[in-house]
Amino acid sequence: MFAFLRRLIFGAPLASSRAVHERLPKFLALPVFSSDAVSSVAYGPEEVLIALAVAGSMAWAVSWPIGICVAALVGIVSVSYRQTIFAYPHGGGSYIVSKENLGVRFGLVAAASILTDYVLTVAVSVAAGIQAIIAVFPDWSTYRVELCIIAVAIVAFANLRGLRESGALFAPPTYIFILCLYVLVAAGLFKVWVLHDVQKIVPASYVLPVLTPMSLFVILRAFSSGCSALTGIEAIADGVPAFKPPESKNAAATMTIMATLLGSLVLGITYLGHVYHALPGAFITEHSLKDLPNYQVLKDQTLVAQLVDHVFGRGWFYTLTQFATMAILVLAANTAFQDFPRLSSIIARDRFAPRQLTTIGDRLVFSNGITLLSLCAILLLIRFQGETTRLIPLYAVGVFISFTLSQWGMAARQYRLRKRQWQLHVGISLFGGIITCTVALVVGISKFVIGAWIAIVIIILLVMIFLKIHQHYITLGNQLRISEETFEEPVSVKSTAIVLTSGIHKGILPALEYARTLSHDCRALCIEIDPLETSLIRERWEMYGLGVPLVILESPYRSLIGPVLKYLEEAKKERPGHVITVVLPEFVPKKFWQKVLHGQSGLFLKIALMMMPGIVVTNVRYYLEK
Repeated sequence: MFAFLRRLIFGAPLASSRAVHERLPKFLALPVFSSDAVSSVAYGPEEVLIALAVAGSMAWAVSWPIGICVAALVGIVSVSYRQTIFAYPHGGGSYIVSKENLGVRFGLVAAASILTDYVLTVAVSVAAGIQAIIAVFPDWSTYRVELCIIAVAIVAFANLRGLRESGALFAPPTYIFILCLYVLVAAGLFKVWVLHDVQKIVPASYVLPVLTPMSLFVILRAFSSGCSALTGIEAIADGVPAFKPPESKNAAATMTIMATLLGSLVLGITYLGHVYHALPGAFITEHSLKDLPNYQVLKDQTLVAQLVDHVFGRGWFYTLTQFATMAILVLAANTAFQDFPRLSSIIARDRFAPRQLTTIGDRLVFSNGITLLSLCAILLLIRFQGETTRLIPLYAVGVFISFTLSQWGMAARQYRLRKRQWQLHVGISLFGGIITCTVALVVGISKFVIGAWIAIVIIILLVMIFLKIHQHYITLGNQLRISEETFEEPVSVKSTAIVLTSGIHKGILPALEYARTLSHDCRALCIEIDPLETSLIRERWEMYGLGVPLVILESPYRSLIGPVLKYLEEAKKERPGHVITVVLPEFVPKKFWQKVLHGQSGLFLKIALMMMPGIVVTNVRYYLEK
């Protein structure tokens, strides 16, 4: 039944030989690996305006230069990651680059940073997507968290079904979103430059109150918020093996397309927000600007929603754009679902994470990594009530730390190899590393108090966990390794077999017969729960017990596990050097649902005995026919 349901839900298993056919062409790889970066246009420029709006009407003048700086940073980082793609075609991105060129600890910092960012990517993308749809249906705001959890579950399910299926599912919303935003930017620029229609969204007569004077700190905080648009750029470098051959060439081409889309849309949306004096609804409601003339219209609208409403009105294109925005923001989490499991498997392969993360499931995906990412993201969404503005401060710290280490690692590699034009490549990587390091410091300092400290603490804890796991695996390997110096002939094993039973019936007999084949020192152990049954058990045992001695222990407190463990400890002391084999009889009903009608004492006994040294536990099953 379980196998049937699994195949029905997730699809038939795929053979390992199908792996190469499951790889993605560029037109599917772009939405799979770029949806995170491209979708950040929906909230990156908006967060810049929210951060600047506390300084009053100066916000619109300053937002445009910040948008230009963010777009320039997109270009710098993407050029650096193109170099990484060709240098490390097997994927791994920042982790591999940092580990091989800067040292293991720097690699672990990069890994912890990017894994943290992937979890936040899922949480922020889903929260922003649900916010976009709430702009169309405000009454749904009551169910914000529930909608976020459902969205994460849908994306996780699609990824558990397989790489190509998720790519085909996520391609249409991504391309529709890109098309809608380019239509918005083109129409908005046409109205401004050709028709000279620059009627403001926030009326020109309205003076935005100054809550905080404009300062370098406010500008830097706004810039750091806008830099959230860069999250997801590293995804292609992490997932190079998922591309069709030639992997590096296709991945680099996809990186260029993504950077072009992202940079141009950031510039376009930021410029329209600057020209039309848009003010995101999150800021309006947070600061209760109820004196704003069009408060009721703007209070639930995102920046993109306001611009579409202003340029096209609330017709079909507004609804289409909002649904496309919601879809790509929710599906932007897919980028993390592709790269978090893949990067986790690489870290686990290096013995810094649990080996279960290297397991490839029936559908040729890292199922354990997908499940782990889903649970972490859901916990974050519940903790922060699915609110994008509360999650953003945790965002971008990790990604810029990994950007910095990756680019400095590439600079060290290029300097060491000194291939053709190495000076130019070293200069590009060093310059990019300096810029991203500056951004990381700005983000960490400006947002430390309002949430960035959480991300920093998580990164530090993850590095410590990685080192502890690695220490365990190394110690285990040293203890298990066989060499000429450590090899010893195993000592002959003497065995004692003990059958745990509650009485005598047909299901016990195969266990008794099996125990007799294991050892001449064989006995049965029964824990007395009801003294009235003891005499009957003894009488029947003498008739049908196959000559195996029966030991009955009293249990005045009706405990089962305690007396068994105590008896086994005494048996080990009586027979030093013996291996105690505990035989557990178990009868199996014909129907799976009938299992719940019977006690699970055998299961609890197995769990209790699992960690006892010198004890072997074996089940002998008796299958019921009817």
